Amino acid sequence: MLSSLFADEPDPGIGDALGLAAAVDDGLVHGFARVDEDRVAALAALAAGFGGSPLREAVAEAVDKIAAGSIADDHLFALAAARIALFGAVHDALLARADAALGRERAEWQGEPGLAAWSGSVSAEPHRARLGVAAATHLLAGARSWLRELAITGWRGVDDDLVSASGQAIEAALAEPELRRLAVLLDGLAAELRAGSPIATMDHLPVRRWADLWSRALLLARDGGRTQRAEQAEPVTGRLFVLGADVHEHPTAVQVQVHGVLETSGGATRLVRASVSAAKVDTIVGPAIWRLLAGHQMLLTALAERRVLDLTDMPLLPGGDLIWRDDRARPGEAADPFTTARVHLGTALAPAAPPMERHPARIAEPVFVEDLTGVPLDTRRLPACGPLTPQLLAGATACIGLLRWDDGAWTVQPIGVETTVKKKQVGVHTIDWALGPADPKLAKAAGEAVEVLRERAGRLLRK
Repeated sequence: MLSSLFADEPDPGIGDALGLAAAVDDGLVHGFARVDEDRVAALAALAAGFGGSPLREAVAEAVDKIAAGSIADDHLFALAAARIALFGAVHDALLARADAALGRERAEWQGEPGLAAWSGSVSAEPHRARLGVAAATHLLAGARSWLRELAITGWRGVDDDLVSASGQAIEAALAEPELRRLAVLLDGLAAELRAGSPIATMDHLPVRRWADLWSRALLLARDGGRTQRAEQAEPVTGRLFVLGADVHEHPTAVQVQVHGVLETSGGATRLVRASVSAAKVDTIVGPAIWRLLAGHQMLLTALAERRVLDLTDMPLLPGGDLIWRDDRARPGEAADPFTTARVHLGTALAPAAPPMERHPARIAEPVFVEDLTGVPLDTRRLPACGPLTPQLLAGATACIGLLRWDDGAWTVQPIGVETTVKKKQVGVHTIDWALGPADPKLAKAAGEAVEVLRERAGRLLRK
């Protein structure tokens, strides 16, 4: 089934959509304060592409004003919204193709609408409950101000002073739980810009990645971006069969995203995700990152020991994401991920993609592959916090992976393999070291890195 997906020719419409989005990306490279005739023409083509959409007037006005040298928050937001909508359309086309190849049924979206519902006005409403309107408006305005300066200046013009100007907005946002997603995103973008400094002399810029981060951050800094929120969740009770986990690691943060099959009353099964995160510093790498997640002991135990998780009233968002509450889970009976994949992956209902989460980079569909011949395995994403290595992949006979679309091609990111080790057929997974590596030397090194930093932090606090 998957072989046809890898062999298919790319949809020409995908290239057309990405070509329109490149007008925003190129503007961010050179700065919207300096748009020449070619860039104005590219932006005009972008506006024409939205001629029949609800964003038509906003994008057209933004292009006219930027061409005339007038740049306001609304204009930049319109460009970011247009870019997000284009990548969302690409995501939908790719996911439909993947579902057809896998024979996978997907739920319809039942939550809030996306960009089509944008009213064009800034609102602090999503953060009203805890922060209050004045505080939320002030913090969001600080984040937008920095993002606006980035857009006006362009990546090539970014210097240390402009990167450092983000510090106050990031620090204030980090202190507020409702703004934590925005804060981590801004912090990550600032860290990447700082690491690339002086950007003017960089040979290659991660143009699309930085544009993704900028547009997403601008959306969040406006009104919360209509992302999934806790009040939209429904409590679910049932059994979570773990397939494996993907590890997203950045110098300043780490997130472990667990993929699994949720079985509720009546035997219905659906694909879900559960994510846990922690702030970190760049010296904590490899197996040591699991120590940062020690507050989720029920989850880590089930991962390392390959057990079912019995859930009670665990919040589940419309997009298939569990809001993880460790006190609502208990490790149950043993359950091999490969057995789960063989039994459940073919029939489990896939979740709908939330409007604001639609992007090709976010496609990560769990798949089970027994014949790896001709399957392009992505070894670049193998995390250093687990035992899975390219060498083990070379001898693998079966794989649980995440189907991804990257740079115009489909790949499978392995999160577990069946392979031969010392003449025995074994399963090796990215989650195997969730409670620490089996090798005592690796386990000791992993613990020392975190404990040393905690001790130093304790000394600073005592002073």
